[in-house]
Amino acid sequence: MAGSSSSFAALSCLLLAVALLAATASAAGENETHIRVFWHDVVTGGPNVSTIVQVAEGPSSNASATGFGTVIVIDDPLTEGPNLTSKLLGRAQGMYVSAGKDSLSLMMTMNFVFVDGDYNSSSLAILGANPAERKVREMAVVGGTGVFRFARGYCEARTQWIDNKTGDATVEYNLYVRHD
Repeated sequence: MAGSSSSFAALSCLLLAVALLAATASAAGENETHIRVFWHDVVTGGPNVSTIVQVAEGPSSNASATGFGTVIVIDDPLTEGPNLTSKLLGRAQGMYVSAGKDSLSLMMTMNFVFVDGDYNSSSLAILGANPAERKVREMAVVGGTGVFRFARGYCEARTQWIDNKTGDATVEYNLYVRHD
């Protein structure tokens, strides 16, 4: 009995070592990338300037302090610096939904589509809750294309500026991504 128990323990250790080596070999072929961009949600300026459009709302959205149930589609510029006129690196294309009844929390689903530099024609997919009243919000990077195939990671969003009357906003995004 003692022999079979020690054989089982040895086999278990061997299998664990093989699994660890395989995981290490897999991680060794990955790249880690940090990207910092500034996301500009432009509400004002009319149809030729605005980068958002409201496409739906719930029956009580207008009565809600948080706009609960409102759906917004975006095509927001992503720039190198906090100024809207700084170098354009890409576009944030997707949508967000006001999903918090009692606090301003947005459900974000968007692709950061890069149009310049090393990441030109590549994209990153972002999905998650964005509790907008927090100083730092974290969302998941769930995929990518081009340079970012098999991407996964997270991003941190920090509001740099917001006009509470118009809704115009600039948000700094720091993305931490592992990919092939």
